[in-house]
Amino acid sequence: MEQEKTGVPTADCGSCPHREDRLKGGRCNPGDVCVRVMSGRQISRFFTRNPDLAELYAGDEFWERRAIAARYLSQQRLLQMLDDPDEVVRRVLAYRLPGAQLQALLNDPDREVRITVADRIPIDQLEQMVEDEDYMVRQILARRLQPGRLFRMILDSDREVRKHVASRLPAESLGLMMNDPAPEVRLVVAERIDEESLKGMLDDSDWRVRLTACQRVPVEALDSMVDDEDEDVRIVVAARISDAADKG
Repeated sequence: MEQEKTGVPTADCGSCPHREDRLKGGRCNPGDVCVRVMSGRQISRFFTRNPDLAELYAGDEFWERRAIAARYLSQQRLLQMLDDPDEVVRRVLAYRLPGAQLQALLNDPDREVRITVADRIPIDQLEQMVEDEDYMVRQILARRLQPGRLFRMILDSDREVRKHVASRLPAESLGLMMNDPAPEVRLVVAERIDEESLKGMLDDSDWRVRLTACQRVPVEALDSMVDDEDEDVRIVVAARISDAADKG
Protein backbone atom coordinates (compact mmCIF):
# COMPACT_ATOMS: atom_id res chain seq x y z
CA MET A 1 0.00 0.00 0.00
CA GLU A 2 1.21 3.49 -0.90
CA GLN A 3 0.19 6.72 0.81
CA GLU A 4 -0.30 10.06 -0.86
CA LYS A 5 1.13 13.27 0.61
CA THR A 6 -2.39 14.19 1.68
CA GLY A 7 -2.36 11.33 4.14
CA VAL A 8 -5.14 9.46 2.29
CA PRO A 9 -4.29 5.74 2.12
CA THR A 10 -3.91 4.45 -1.43
CA ALA A 11 -3.40 0.87 -2.56
CA ASP A 12 -1.17 -0.43 -5.33
CA CYS A 13 -3.61 -1.03 -8.16
CA GLY A 14 -1.02 -3.08 -10.02
CA SER A 15 -1.51 -6.03 -7.69
CA CYS A 16 -5.26 -5.63 -7.19
CA PRO A 17 -7.49 -8.41 -8.54
CA HIS A 18 -10.14 -5.83 -9.41
CA ARG A 19 -7.98 -3.62 -11.61
CA GLU A 20 -9.20 -5.08 -14.91
CA ASP A 21 -12.93 -4.97 -14.33
CA ARG A 22 -13.80 -2.59 -11.47
CA LEU A 23 -11.03 -0.04 -11.90
CA LYS A 24 -11.39 0.23 -15.67
CA GLY A 25 -15.15 0.27 -15.32
CA GLY A 26 -15.01 3.21 -12.91
CA ARG A 27 -16.39 1.23 -9.99
CA CYS A 28 -13.40 1.90 -7.79
CA ASN A 29 -11.00 4.82 -7.44
CA PRO A 30 -7.59 4.81 -5.73
CA GLY A 31 -7.63 6.91 -2.57
CA ASP A 32 -11.42 7.20 -2.56
CA VAL A 33 -13.22 3.96 -3.38
CA CYS A 34 -11.03 0.98 -2.58
CA VAL A 35 -11.37 -2.36 -0.82
CA ARG A 36 -7.63 -3.02 -0.50
CA VAL A 37 -6.74 -0.27 1.97
CA MET A 38 -7.20 -0.15 5.73
CA SER A 39 -9.85 2.54 5.46
CA GLY A 40 -13.41 1.90 6.53
CA ARG A 41 -14.73 4.81 4.48
CA GLN A 42 -13.08 3.65 1.26
CA ILE A 43 -14.11 0.05 1.83
CA SER A 44 -17.70 1.10 2.50
CA ARG A 45 -17.79 3.14 -0.71
CA PHE A 46 -16.36 0.18 -2.61
CA PHE A 47 -19.09 -2.23 -1.48
CA THR A 48 -21.76 0.37 -2.13
CA ARG A 49 -20.69 0.30 -5.77
CA ASN A 50 -19.79 -3.39 -5.84
CA PRO A 51 -22.15 -5.29 -3.52
CA ASP A 52 -21.75 -8.41 -5.64
CA LEU A 53 -18.16 -8.77 -4.37
CA ALA A 54 -19.10 -8.92 -0.70
CA GLU A 55 -18.92 -12.72 -0.66
CA LEU A 56 -15.24 -12.60 -1.60
CA TYR A 57 -14.46 -10.72 1.60
CA ALA A 58 -16.74 -12.49 4.08
CA GLY A 59 -13.72 -14.39 5.39
CA ASP A 60 -11.14 -11.62 4.98
CA GLU A 61 -8.47 -11.34 7.68
CA PHE A 62 -9.26 -7.65 8.25
CA TRP A 63 -12.26 -7.35 10.59
CA GLU A 64 -13.53 -4.12 9.03
CA ARG A 65 -13.73 -5.64 5.56
CA ARG A 66 -15.75 -8.53 6.99
CA ALA A 67 -18.03 -6.20 8.93
CA ILE A 68 -18.75 -3.97 5.95
CA ALA A 69 -19.11 -6.89 3.56
CA ALA A 70 -21.65 -8.43 5.96
CA ARG A 71 -24.03 -5.56 5.21
CA TYR A 72 -24.43 -6.93 1.70
CA LEU A 73 -24.38 -10.68 2.25
CA SER A 74 -27.39 -12.96 2.07
CA GLN A 75 -28.91 -14.00 5.39
CA GLN A 76 -27.95 -17.59 4.63
CA ARG A 77 -24.31 -16.55 4.34
CA LEU A 78 -24.55 -14.52 7.52
CA LEU A 79 -25.55 -17.62 9.46
CA GLN A 80 -22.12 -19.04 8.67
CA MET A 81 -20.48 -16.07 10.38
CA LEU A 82 -22.13 -16.32 13.80
CA ASP A 83 -18.86 -17.37 15.42
CA ASP A 84 -16.84 -14.54 13.89
CA PRO A 85 -14.13 -13.51 16.38
CA ASP A 86 -14.79 -9.78 16.02
CA GLU A 87 -17.66 -8.14 17.88
CA VAL A 88 -18.21 -5.49 15.21
CA VAL A 89 -18.94 -8.20 12.67
CA ARG A 90 -21.33 -9.92 15.07
CA ARG A 91 -23.10 -6.60 15.67
CA VAL A 92 -23.88 -6.46 11.97
CA LEU A 93 -25.24 -10.01 12.15
CA ALA A 94 -27.39 -9.15 15.18
CA TYR A 95 -28.89 -6.29 13.22
CA ARG A 96 -29.39 -8.05 9.89
CA LEU A 97 -30.42 -11.60 10.71
CA PRO A 98 -34.11 -12.35 11.27
CA GLY A 99 -35.04 -12.19 14.94
CA ALA A 100 -35.91 -15.88 14.98
CA GLN A 101 -32.33 -16.75 14.02
CA LEU A 102 -30.55 -14.88 16.80
CA GLN A 103 -30.47 -17.67 19.38
CA ALA A 104 -26.75 -18.21 18.87
CA LEU A 105 -26.07 -14.62 19.96
CA LEU A 106 -28.16 -14.59 23.14
CA ASN A 107 -25.06 -14.97 25.32
CA ASP A 108 -22.60 -13.12 23.12
CA PRO A 109 -19.72 -11.62 25.14
CA ASP A 110 -20.29 -8.21 23.56
CA ARG A 111 -22.96 -6.08 25.25
CA GLU A 112 -23.83 -4.22 22.04
CA VAL A 113 -24.57 -7.50 20.32
CA ARG A 114 -26.81 -8.61 23.17
CA ILE A 115 -28.58 -5.23 23.28
CA THR A 116 -29.47 -5.60 19.61
CA VAL A 117 -30.54 -9.20 20.13
CA ALA A 118 -32.77 -8.22 23.07
CA ASP A 119 -34.41 -5.60 20.88
CA ARG A 120 -35.09 -7.97 17.98
CA ILE A 121 -35.66 -11.56 19.08
CA PRO A 122 -39.24 -12.84 19.32
CA ILE A 123 -40.95 -11.92 22.57
CA ASP A 124 -41.42 -15.57 23.51
CA GLN A 125 -37.63 -15.98 23.67
CA LEU A 126 -36.91 -12.92 25.78
CA GLU A 127 -37.06 -14.59 29.19
CA GLN A 128 -33.81 -16.37 28.42
CA MET A 129 -32.07 -13.02 28.92
CA VAL A 130 -33.63 -11.78 32.18
CA GLU A 131 -30.44 -12.50 34.11
CA ASP A 132 -28.14 -10.79 31.63
CA GLU A 133 -25.31 -8.97 33.40
CA ASP A 134 -25.86 -5.73 31.47
CA TYR A 135 -28.54 -3.35 32.73
CA MET A 136 -29.23 -1.99 29.23
CA VAL A 137 -30.14 -5.47 28.02
CA ARG A 138 -32.47 -5.93 30.97
CA GLN A 139 -34.07 -2.52 30.39
CA ILE A 140 -35.02 -3.62 26.89
CA LEU A 141 -36.49 -6.81 28.33
CA ALA A 142 -38.49 -4.82 30.88
CA ARG A 143 -39.98 -2.82 28.02
CA ARG A 144 -40.68 -5.76 25.72
CA LEU A 145 -41.77 -8.68 27.91
CA GLN A 146 -45.47 -9.32 28.28
CA PRO A 147 -46.64 -7.58 31.50
CA GLY A 148 -47.63 -10.90 33.02
CA ARG A 149 -44.06 -12.21 32.58
CA LEU A 150 -42.32 -9.38 34.44
CA PHE A 151 -42.41 -10.93 37.90
CA ARG A 152 -38.84 -12.26 37.64
CA MET A 153 -37.62 -8.67 37.24
CA ILE A 154 -39.36 -7.12 40.26
CA LEU A 155 -36.15 -7.44 42.32
CA ASP A 156 -33.74 -6.49 39.54
CA SER A 157 -30.58 -4.81 40.84
CA ASP A 158 -30.95 -1.81 38.54
CA ARG A 159 -33.32 1.01 39.52
CA GLU A 160 -34.17 1.97 35.92
CA VAL A 161 -35.06 -1.61 35.09
CA ARG A 162 -37.40 -1.75 38.08
CA LYS A 163 -39.00 1.56 37.01
CA HIS A 164 -39.85 0.01 33.66
CA VAL A 165 -41.22 -3.05 35.44
CA ALA A 166 -43.35 -0.89 37.75
CA SER A 167 -44.75 1.01 34.78
CA ARG A 168 -45.92 -2.19 33.04
CA LEU A 169 -46.58 -4.76 35.75
CA PRO A 170 -50.27 -5.71 36.03
CA ALA A 171 -51.91 -3.24 38.42
CA GLU A 172 -53.09 -6.00 40.71
CA SER A 173 -49.49 -7.04 41.32
CA LEU A 174 -48.04 -3.61 42.09
CA GLY A 175 -48.32 -4.23 45.82
CA LEU A 176 -45.20 -6.36 45.43
CA MET A 177 -43.22 -3.20 44.65
CA MET A 178 -44.68 -0.80 47.24
CA ASN A 179 -41.57 -1.15 49.40
CA ASP A 180 -38.99 -0.92 46.66
CA PRO A 181 -35.77 0.66 48.01
CA ALA A 182 -35.75 3.35 45.31
CA PRO A 183 -38.22 6.25 45.76
CA GLU A 184 -38.31 6.71 41.97
CA VAL A 185 -39.70 3.20 41.63
CA ARG A 186 -42.19 3.68 44.45
CA LEU A 187 -43.36 6.88 42.76
CA VAL A 188 -44.25 4.91 39.63
CA VAL A 189 -46.11 2.43 41.82
CA ALA A 190 -48.00 5.25 43.56
CA GLU A 191 -49.12 6.58 40.19
CA ARG A 192 -50.61 3.24 39.12
CA ILE A 193 -51.65 1.17 42.12
CA ASP A 194 -55.33 0.96 43.11
CA GLU A 195 -56.59 3.60 45.54
CA GLU A 196 -57.24 1.18 48.38
CA SER A 197 -53.71 -0.24 48.30
CA LEU A 198 -52.32 3.26 47.88
CA LYS A 199 -53.32 4.07 51.46
CA GLY A 200 -50.34 1.99 52.52
CA MET A 201 -48.01 4.50 50.84
CA LEU A 202 -49.22 7.58 52.73
CA ASP A 203 -46.39 7.18 55.23
CA ASP A 204 -43.70 6.71 52.60
CA SER A 205 -40.35 8.29 53.48
CA ASP A 206 -40.23 10.24 50.21
CA TRP A 207 -42.38 13.37 49.96
CA ARG A 208 -43.00 12.87 46.24
CA VAL A 209 -44.53 9.47 46.88
CA ARG A 210 -46.68 10.84 49.70
CA LEU A 211 -47.77 13.73 47.51
CA THR A 212 -48.86 11.39 44.72
CA ALA A 213 -50.65 9.17 47.22
CA CYS A 214 -52.48 12.18 48.68
CA GLN A 215 -53.62 13.21 45.23
CA ARG A 216 -55.21 9.82 44.57
CA VAL A 217 -56.43 8.20 47.78
CA PRO A 218 -60.06 8.66 48.89
CA VAL A 219 -60.36 12.00 50.66
CA GLU A 220 -61.50 10.33 53.89
CA ALA A 221 -58.01 8.78 54.18
CA LEU A 222 -56.32 12.19 54.33
CA ASP A 223 -56.97 13.12 57.95
CA SER A 224 -53.65 11.66 59.05
CA MET A 225 -51.81 13.76 56.47
CA VAL A 226 -52.88 17.30 57.43
CA ASP A 227 -49.72 17.82 59.47
CA ASP A 228 -47.30 16.18 57.05
CA GLU A 229 -43.75 17.52 57.35
CA ASP A 230 -43.72 18.57 53.69
CA GLU A 231 -45.47 21.82 52.76
CA ASP A 232 -46.47 20.69 49.26
CA VAL A 233 -48.14 17.61 50.74
CA ARG A 234 -50.01 19.71 53.31
CA ILE A 235 -51.24 22.09 50.59
CA VAL A 236 -52.64 19.25 48.49
CA VAL A 237 -54.28 17.64 51.52
CA ALA A 238 -55.89 20.91 52.63
CA ALA A 239 -57.14 21.63 49.12
CA ARG A 240 -58.71 18.20 48.70
CA ILE A 241 -60.38 18.27 52.12
CA SER A 242 -61.72 21.78 51.42
CA ASP A 243 -63.08 20.78 48.00
CA ALA A 244 -64.77 17.75 49.51
CA ALA A 245 -66.38 19.92 52.22
CA ASP A 246 -67.65 22.42 49.63
CA LYS A 247 -69.20 19.65 47.59
CA GLY A 248 -70.67 17.97 50.64
